[in-house]
Amino acid sequence: MSDDPFSDPNRPINAADRRKRLLFRAWRRGFKEADLIMGRFAEARLETLSSDELDAFERLLDAPDTEVYGWITGTIETPRNFDTPVLDALKAFRFHAEAASGDGPSA
Repeated sequence: MSDDPFSDPNRPINAADRRKRLLFRAWRRGFKEADLIMGRFAEARLETLSSDELDAFERLLDAPDTEVYGWITGTIETPRNFDTPVLDALKAFRFHAEAASGDGPSA
């Protein structure tokens, strides 16, 4: 039996291990733009998310990259089941990160 909490997908994991798993997944989306937004958001905010918010973030990680990226950037309408405060936080995080780096849309 392995001590690795991630080796058995049916084994419950504690909050710290769950956050580590979500951080790993956020940085490995397979779509660079989504990696950058989701990974940076996860690094900055995962520790402060509630259990329900972690559930919402995990649902976003389970969705197709191009759709999530479209929801974040506003180029695709967000389905109601994904239109959560966590997605709103991701949108705001992206906007503020781009504004701080000078990469955002010009005013």
